[in-house]
Order: sequence, then structure tokens, then C-alpha cells
Amino acid sequence: MPHIDYYFSTLSPYVYLAGTRLEQIAAKHGYEINYKPLDIGQLFARTGGTLPKDRHPNRMAYRAQELPRQVKKAGMELNMKPAHWPTNAAPSGYAVIAAQRAGGGDLGALVQAFCRSVWKDDKEIADDDVIRACLSEAGFDPALADSDMLASAETYAANLEQAVNSGVFGTPFYITDAGQMFWGQDRLDDLDAHLAGDL
Repeated sequence: MPHIDYYFSTLSPYVYLAGTRLEQIAAKHGYEINYKPLDIGQLFARTGGTLPKDRHPNRMAYRAQELPRQVKKAGMELNMKPAHWPTNAAPSGYAVIAAQRAGGGDLGALVQAFCRSVWKDDKEIADDDVIRACLSEAGFDPALADSDMLASAETYAANLEQAVNSGVFGTPFYITDAGQMFWGQDRLDDLDAHLAGDL
């Protein structure tokens, strides 16, 4: 089955705003999704990006206008100053990796549960109880939060290397098995059109 490599961080507001549209597009066109959570800070450091705290005020002023516009377009709610951001995204990334390995639940819903916890519910996604609650909400065994952490950590690091080697520089980032790249939740319509053969 053809696939889409999905590189993302559970800390990204744009991953949150993507909702489950990727999953809908993939199902529509018969594609599988390879979920590849990664360290966004390290990705920026390796590819010339800058963390929000280090960006020029002009960029942050634009972000302060653009994010609310994107939130409105998506029909969602987002707290521009979440209580637990930034935080350590690795534990939630490990949980996604463990859940993908185990199967049996909804990975798209799991990613959204983590992102919603940050950007709407003011929860700390590095907290074990929050991770277990998100796993359970998405139909996975909450014990996966403690499952084979070393293997998950290795995969998390490998995802970063694969991302850099594949041309990824931000998240969400989508790459088809034909090598077509799409950056940002605002490019999901383009991805849809491409898979339909229209773009």
C-alpha cells in the first residue's frame, strides 16, 4: 500500500490545527501513514530554523496574528499562551511510537489528544498521567506509556535523522512515497489534490 511519512512534534500548534485531516485524506486515497514524531528543537538546529523564543520580534508579531486566523479557519480553540509550553515532547513522542508498534487504537486521535492537551486544555504532556489518559482516549493500552522506552527513544532519534536526510525542516511535514513534500497544515488541500492526480 502507498504511504505518507508524517513528521511532526506534539508541541506544534500547526500539528494541532491539522486536526485529523491527514487521516481523512489518506483513507480517501488508500494511503497508509507512517507517524514519525521528532525533536522539533533539534530539527530547527539542524536545518536553520529558530525556536520561537529566539525569533525576531517581527516574526513573533506576525505569528500572533496568523495563528488566530488559522484557528478561526479550522473552527478550533487555541490558547496562545499555554501553561505548559514549551515542555519535553519526548515522552509523548515515545508513546506515539509505542502505540504505532502495538496497534489497536487510533494514532491520529492520539496525536490530536496530545496537541489538544497542550494548546487547549493546559495540560503537561510530559506528565505520565496525561500520557496514559491520552493513550486511553485514543483506544490504546495506557501501559504503553512504560513500554520498551529504549526502543522508542532510538526510533525517536532515528526519526530526526530520517527527517533531516529527507529534506524536512519544520512540522507538520508530509512526504509521499513518490517523494513529494508538503509543509504545514495549510498544504493539506494540496496534498489531497496531488494524491488525486490534480496537482
